[in-house]
Amino acid sequence: MAIAKRKKRFYDVEIPLIGKETQLRDFDRVSLNGKFLKYDLTRYLRGKNSILVFKVKADDEKAIASPRSLMLLPSFLRRMVRKGTNYVEDSFFVECNDAKIQIKPFIITRRKVSRAVRKALRDKAKEELVNYIKEKSVDELFDDILKNQLQKSLSLKLKKIYPLSLCEIRILKVIGEVEEKVKEEKEKPKKEKVEEKVEEDKVKKE
Repeated sequence: MAIAKRKKRFYDVEIPLIGKETQLRDFDRVSLNGKFLKYDLTRYLRGKNSILVFKVKADDEKAIASPRSLMLLPSFLRRMVRKGTNYVEDSFFVECNDAKIQIKPFIITRRKVSRAVRKALRDKAKEELVNYIKEKSVDELFDDILKNQLQKSLSLKLKKIYPLSLCEIRILKVIGEVEEKVKEEKEKPKKEKVEEKVEEDKVKKE
């Protein structure tokens, strides 16, 4: 008896971050779980060449894509860097509310500046980004970058050091979840209560 071959079909995938929907092809919707999806944001961001990578979470009913990384393409950055200017970049890891991320800011000054000014811009950018990110979730962070809110806020603070012609986030990447840390923080009060109870019992026995 011949065995019927399984055929791949297209399934809808929701992208809540940008309010759009796309399709991925597989044998069934559940098979999409864990797959990665690349989305070109050039039109969405009006000419700013960017690639957004999503990870799909799928079950029998629906598939949703959550953001994992955002990258400005080198072609866009090359167009922005002009003669007689300096660019400043950095790369560091920081934790937001629900994940550990890697972020790479990219700053261009209006004129050539000294090494001391470039260092001051780099240090200030890192300080402001760490303070900004630690209060945000992953989804909020990606949303703020797509709406240019993070870049605008950072640019206003850096301009006090030196005027800028561009302030962007070159790369934002989710490295890992921080669920374990959240669990430890939740369990910490319980441990403290147990320790207090043990101490009270000791005092009573004495």
